Amino acid sequence: MRIGVPKETAAGEHRVALVPEVVSKLKAKGLDVVVQSGAGADALLSDAAYAAAGAQITQDAAEVWGSDVVVTIAPPDPQAIRGLGLGSILIGFLAPLTSPQTTSALADAKATAFAMEAIPRISRAQAMDALSSQSNVAGYRAALLGAEQIGRFYPMLMTAAGTIPPAKVLVLGVGVAGLQALATAKRLGARTTGYDVRPEVAEQVESLGAQWLDLGLEASGEGGYARELTEEERARQQQALTDAIKGFDVVITTALVPGRPAPRLVTAEAVEGMKPGSVIVDLAGEAGGNCELTEPGQTVVRHDVKIVSPLNLPASMAEHSSQLFARNVLALLDLFVGEDGALSLDFDDEIVRGACVVRDGEIVNPGAKAAVEQAR
Repeated sequence: MRIGVPKETAAGEHRVALVPEVVSKLKAKGLDVVVQSGAGADALLSDAAYAAAGAQITQDAAEVWGSDVVVTIAPPDPQAIRGLGLGSILIGFLAPLTSPQTTSALADAKATAFAMEAIPRISRAQAMDALSSQSNVAGYRAALLGAEQIGRFYPMLMTAAGTIPPAKVLVLGVGVAGLQALATAKRLGARTTGYDVRPEVAEQVESLGAQWLDLGLEASGEGGYARELTEEERARQQQALTDAIKGFDVVITTALVPGRPAPRLVTAEAVEGMKPGSVIVDLAGEAGGNCELTEPGQTVVRHDVKIVSPLNLPASMAEHSSQLFARNVLALLDLFVGEDGALSLDFDDEIVRGACVVRDGEIVNPGAKAAVEQAR
């Protein structure tokens, strides 16, 4: 069986789906790997490193896309998907709820596709959880961005010239990215506070030495995500947050609801009430942003507050992001490949079944099917 690794073509994407470390492990299992020349260059991984790990290097993208299994990071261009062979498999972030053109192209190619973001968030699948591995990177970078952009010290400083109090950092949405942002800001010396509509994560926040902001709302949902709030709950939450946000120097937002626009947690009123020079780092820009004044992908100043909305933060740390993603893929492939090196898909396995978006040209993911039908 041959696994293909194409060069990513999405704007701003610097990661690569497999790294030499993982290639060597796949080769040890008796699998062949073909890598498009330059695929790892932006992640500081040379063609020579892949070749040393046992991969075949090719300039021909068609040869890579003709592999039995193709692994990507970002949703591929539909034109590239047409290069998949009949019955071949695609693995990657496929955005099944928001990229119907990707799903349609996969169905037209009669391929089978597995979305890394659709892997069930269960204990047995933790090693395959690419959403978590990439969110860790995003949370870390978000805390650094806050420290870089604020123009003040994060830690408390006691000097002969007087004492400087620590910066106060609020993280809204404490999933994997939020917890990493809290931990990193704490290590930098900030006074940290976390908030989420799921009260069960309060203990995790406090275990990191952060305070818990209790607004009296609860919205736990399925699969480890928050449910969407009602209009009344949203209004109560926003007013309470508006009042609380004004007391913080840095606000990092990470709240997302899969397949829906990001919830607006930071109002224009809250921004206006923040101290001049404060910073908002909005990690939900790709879904519209958590801040009412966010401009996705841009850094803007509103009411003397800097609002930073980076897109695809994991790609800014391409070397380690690629390494983590490749290990996630390796764990998933362990479910797909038998001891004899042959492909064996067990759709009775809840991970295999849950991650599958398209099977032999049929769209099997309900959310992806709804998105395609809506787009027609």
